[in-house]
Formats: sequence, structure tokens, C-alpha cells
Amino acid sequence: MPASRIAIPERTRPFVHGLFFVLAYVALDWASYLHPMYGLNITPWNPSLALGLVYWFRVGRIAAIPWFAAILIGEGVVRGLPATLPMTLALSAALTLGYGGIAEALRRHAVGAVLQDRQRLLFWLAIVLAGTLLTSGIYIALLLFAGLIPVGDGAVAMVRFWIGDWVGIVVTMPFFWLLFDADDRLRAYLLRWETAAYAGLAALMLWVSFGLGGAGEFQYFYLLFLPLVWAAARQGVAGAAIAAFALQAGIIVAVQWQNLVAVTVFELQLLGAVLAAVGLFIGAVVDEKQRVSDELRQSLRLAAAGEMAGALAHELNQPLTALSIYASACEQLLDRGETGERLRETIRRLVQESRRAGDVVQRLRDFFRTGATRLERVAVGDLLAAAAERFAARRAEQGVAFQVDPAPPLALLVDRLQLELVLRNLLANAFDAVAELPPGQARIRLSAQADGDRRVCISVEDSGLGPSREAAAQLFEAFQSTKASGLGLGLAISRAIVEAHGGSLRAELGDHGVFRIVLPSEGEISDAA
Repeated sequence: MPASRIAIPERTRPFVHGLFFVLAYVALDWASYLHPMYGLNITPWNPSLALGLVYWFRVGRIAAIPWFAAILIGEGVVRGLPATLPMTLALSAALTLGYGGIAEALRRHAVGAVLQDRQRLLFWLAIVLAGTLLTSGIYIALLLFAGLIPVGDGAVAMVRFWIGDWVGIVVTMPFFWLLFDADDRLRAYLLRWETAAYAGLAALMLWVSFGLGGAGEFQYFYLLFLPLVWAAARQGVAGAAIAAFALQAGIIVAVQWQNLVAVTVFELQLLGAVLAAVGLFIGAVVDEKQRVSDELRQSLRLAAAGEMAGALAHELNQPLTALSIYASACEQLLDRGETGERLRETIRRLVQESRRAGDVVQRLRDFFRTGATRLERVAVGDLLAAAAERFAARRAEQGVAFQVDPAPPLALLVDRLQLELVLRNLLANAFDAVAELPPGQARIRLSAQADGDRRVCISVEDSGLGPSREAAAQLFEAFQSTKASGLGLGLAISRAIVEAHGGSLRAELGDHGVFRIVLPSEGEISDAA
């Protein structure tokens, strides 16, 4: 639990936290002391080590003191001090140093979230695997030296101790990591109905695996993957950690209920560790995908800011020009001593244009902050004319035959600013496509027609080369561009805007460029008014 949630004086806080850790560690040691080999600390599952690793990772090397004390107390309280006091001190020190080394390696090379992505997850598994193997070798060597286990059983004891500690860490450390996370993600996930649903499925699959399949060497064990995969796919590493911990606890209860022999228990625990590792990998992939999606969404929004800067300049040009004209008119009227209706009317228009400019800025700010749009009824012809107006100078400069066909008398319910952005982007691409054509061959056509029942199709056609079949397949994907200086975001943003309006944007294959926008119609202009 984060220190900020406990009203403990700063001076005594490390001591109190250390005391809580010792009590929790000994309690876990006692609860997991099942099927011990020769009455020693060699069990199929040792979750207390996971708690120790998380504690060390959080507070640093000072954790060595309470961890050593917890191991020493566990040897006396839980196992009845099976070795002499000097040997017990040596064994406790070996475990503290060995597992402290694992925690220190994780702290140095996995700054931040240990289980944040697949690379760190693999690193975590490798460190735990190698560290537990090394520590197990030292610990079993000390037990052999003290004569606490027969020499002939050294290899078996080594494997069982190593697997028990490795399983305990892999299965429970992610859960403890979330438990002590400052963001309190564990509580947020535990309060979701979905968590209760896959916990219920886990209980059902445990009953099937051990109740129905227990007599047949647990042939239904693979069913335990179902709740784990569900949790990992929906909630990432956090869901996998919760599900793995719940399944492991269920396996331990089932083992005690059926009174299984130690060999079978070790096999089940090893399967449980593999189960947890698979779930964590799935969760890491899901988390990475979500992070990439969030980053891409933010990148698209920032890129849209650059694309819409031109739209902003175009939208503000008219009200700012009008403001300048009306302000000059007011100044002239005042110089002439005008105080009547003409001055008041000019001031009213001045205020109206200032509000119009402010409205444009507000709409763009809302779009970039929240993605919100402001819908209004717009005549199709007005939309085409406004988009084409910006390319008058470029048409003359390039010598392009730019044709804007008469539009049907239909209205659209759209965010005008965003739809003009889409049309201008498509027209800009069309002008780029015909830029290298000789005079007389460069042609662009902007048209619109009714498309079925209450739909409008807006087309942008050019005489340049159309996209190939291979290029068309990736045309609307982000960061796919045929321009040397392009980011490949214009078409992706355009399609997203059109789809947000309930329409579609597509490119047609052919011997020239054709893009078509299909949008819902609001009927005749007279009906929409």
C-alpha cells in the first residue's frame, strides 16, 4: 500500500513497513508450507519470495534487513528450526543474498514497470530463472554440507526447490506488483464485473479439471487456459496477473482437497507456472497494442492540427477581413460625427464577425481536445465551392483544367470545417498527381450527385495515374505516403473524419485517379432550411 495512504510519521515509516512485511512474509510462508521435503523449506510453491522481491524493488537494499529477519523467523515458527542456529543463520543469509541479487538486477535493468512489455517480461523471466537456479544450488549445497538431506537425494531436492521458488515468483509476483502499485490499478480491475465473470469461469474450470478430470490424470487441465486468456485479452497484464493468482490459489486448494502426492503436486505447479507465463505474454501484447493505439491516436490528432491549420486560416480569413472593414467604417463614421443608426448597424456587424471568428477557434479547440464536432446543415454546392475556392491560384499557376460541376440541390448534416478539410486534402493530392503532366493534359473534376436513397456521392477525379492495386490496399493506412515529404496521414485522417459523419471514403482502381465520398443526405435544400 502506498505510504501516502497511511498516517505514519516519516521517521518511523520504514520500521512500520518493515514490520508489516515480516508479518506478511511469515504468514505466506506458513500458508504455502505444503508437501515439504524432509521438513525443510523445499515446497512446490513459495509465494513469499515474490513478496520479498516486490518489497526490495520498491524500497531498495534496506529491504535485506527485514527479509533476513522474516526468513529466520519462518525457519523457527513454520519449520521448527530443523538446523542448528549457525546453519540456520547461514541458510537465511544465503537466501537473502541470492534473492536480493535478483531484486537488485531487476531494479537496475528494469526501471519502471517490470512487466510493461514483452521485452521486459522476457528479461524478468530470464533473471528469475537464472537467479533461482543459482540460489537453489547454493542453498541445497549448504543443506548437503549440514547433512540435512541424503547425498543421493541432492539432485531431486535441487530440482524441487528450484521449481517451487520459480513457480512462486512467476505466478504471484505480478499480482503483488499490482497490489503495491501507486496507481491502485488492482482495485480498479477487481471492481469490474468482467473480473468477477472470469473468476467464476476459473472456479468452474478448476472444478472440471480436478473434480471431473482428477481421476484421469487431469486430462482437462488445459481448460484453465480459458479464463486466463479471457482476462489477459481484456485487461492485459493486470488481468493475467489476477487470473493467474486466483488459479494458483485454486490449484493449491484442490491439491489439499484431493490429498495428492508430492510428485503430482510439483507437476501441477510447473503446469501452473507455464499457464501464468502464457497469460502474461498475452497480456503484455494486449498492453503494447493499447499503448501503440493511444500513441497513434495522439499522433493523428497532432498531425490533424497541421492539416487543419490551412482550414483555420481559410475560415478566419473572411471574418477577420470583415472585422477590419467594419472597424475602418466605424472610425470614418465617428470622424464624420455619425452617432445614429448607421454606426450602430456597423458595430452590430463588427460584433457578429468577431463572434464568428471566435466560434471557428472554439470548434477547432474542441475538436483537438475532445474530438467533438459541431454539425450544421450545409448545401452540397456551397461545400464544393468553398473547397475549390482555395485552389484558384494553383489552377492558374499549373495550368490545370479544374472543373467544378453543378451540385444537386441537396443538404448535408456535417461539420463544415472538417468536411472542407477532407475535400481540400483530396484536391491537393489531385493537383500533385497532375503536376508533371504537360499543358492540356492536366485535368481535375470535382462533382457530386445523388447516390440512392438519401445519400450523396462526392467525386474528386484527376487525369494522373491512379493508384496500383498494391498501393490501394495501403492507401488509407497511417504513415503510408507516395510523397517524399509526406507523413502519410492526410488520407487516414480524411477517412476517419468521413466515417465519423456516417459515410465512407474510397479510391477506385483505374487508369486515372478517382476518390469518392459517400455521405448521408438531409434531403432537398428547401426541406433542410
